[in-house]
Amino acid sequence: MNGSSSKSKKPVLTHLDKLYWPKEKITKGDVIAYYEEIAPWILPHLKNRPESLKRFPNGVTELSFFQKNVTDHPDWVKTAKIQHAEKVVEYLLIQDKPTLLYAANLGCIEFHPFLSCVRKLQSPTYMIFDLDPKGASFIKLIEVAQVLHEVLEELKVPSYCKTSGATGLHITIPLGAKYSYEEVQKFVQAVALRVTKLLPKTTTLERSLSKRGGKIYIDCHQNHFGQTVASVYTLRARPGAPVSTPLHWDEVRKGLDPKDYTIKTIFSRLKKYNDLYAPVLAKGINLKL
Repeated sequence: MNGSSSKSKKPVLTHLDKLYWPKEKITKGDVIAYYEEIAPWILPHLKNRPESLKRFPNGVTELSFFQKNVTDHPDWVKTAKIQHAEKVVEYLLIQDKPTLLYAANLGCIEFHPFLSCVRKLQSPTYMIFDLDPKGASFIKLIEVAQVLHEVLEELKVPSYCKTSGATGLHITIPLGAKYSYEEVQKFVQAVALRVTKLLPKTTTLERSLSKRGGKIYIDCHQNHFGQTVASVYTLRARPGAPVSTPLHWDEVRKGLDPKDYTIKTIFSRLKKYNDLYAPVLAKGINLKL
């Protein structure tokens, strides 16, 4: 890891009045204020994880890009150099609030961390089922989430659901960094196959959108080394400024609308429930079932 904690950590915040969500009148300053307030809840889910930053320098209606390689940064910002097949990438590590605000000031609206931490890169701390409703109704997506939850309950595997902040749902299982990505992938595929057999008319493992036939795709491929998923509590660059928000399982029912979980609603939920996603970072399950 690179970077020094001895330096003064003062991100210089710029262009705070720039409109990021023109329709909603949400500014860059509002985004930075959001991340400053959400820091105690989001930081445990970002810390020690290589980050893929989704940057929107001119707001959500303009050009965006993912940044992984961060070589130019203040001395106090920590990074991790990671070897991929073709090249070495220097990833940002969001270790503290100043770094979080530094990234937000770069126009990073969305944070997409690794599933594993730098100390044990080949072992994810959780696995994720990414339910993608493209071309299907959200009511069907809820049914798939419920059946997936039931399958996991039968296996005595705890799982935690959150809105993706976009159109889907993420179902996450704590692993405690005890298994390799390969081992995790086998488990995820087996569970996903079980769900498609229970719901053959509404679910598919077909990656190609054109071949899904309107079915809900159970995406298992996020559980590979180097893949990143939108973090819990990250803003998403979509209308209404939605936030990837943890849910109680009894909320995953008819009437659930991801658009209800936004920059305006998240703090009242946190006041009521605290961090429903904290168990995702806990000890983890035994995969040798």
